Amino acid sequence: SWSIFEDRILYQLLVFLQPPSRHSFRLELYSGTRLPERCSNIRVVLECTCLKKMGDIPCFVHPSKNNQTAQHSPLLQTLCTGSYLDVEEIACWVQNLVQTAWEHLPQWQHWQLTVLPSSHSCRVLLSGPSDMQLCAVLVFAVEQGSP
Repeated sequence: SWSIFEDRILYQLLVFLQPPSRHSFRLELYSGTRLPERCSNIRVVLECTCLKKMGDIPCFVHPSKNNQTAQHSPLLQTLCTGSYLDVEEIACWVQNLVQTAWEHLPQWQHWQLTVLPSSHSCRVLLSGPSDMQLCAVLVFAVEQGSP
């Protein structure tokens, strides 16, 4: 969605996260008596690839013959707390990615990018040569029932 407030245009974008290969997302609904800060958790499940013909790609779940320990998932190590997606880690990762990518775009010399503080989304403000400002809010979601 988008809207205009005086000299600022606000864009709100819903970004659906997809699990990388050898992973799946499982929505676990909260079943307590009180509503928590977030009503659901997204668990990252490592998929076994031992029986699938995936070449030399190691299985995260089972150790290989050459390596006696299971492989570690970069997703679990960077964007999760335990085995659950961490929205604060995702927001921080995307904010850093946007900031780094911005410097490689031709517009960066004429527009200033400011990453606004947010722990549950990625919020950026673009200020250009005119008095107009663009604010983009990326909100992260996972589709229920997605593979």
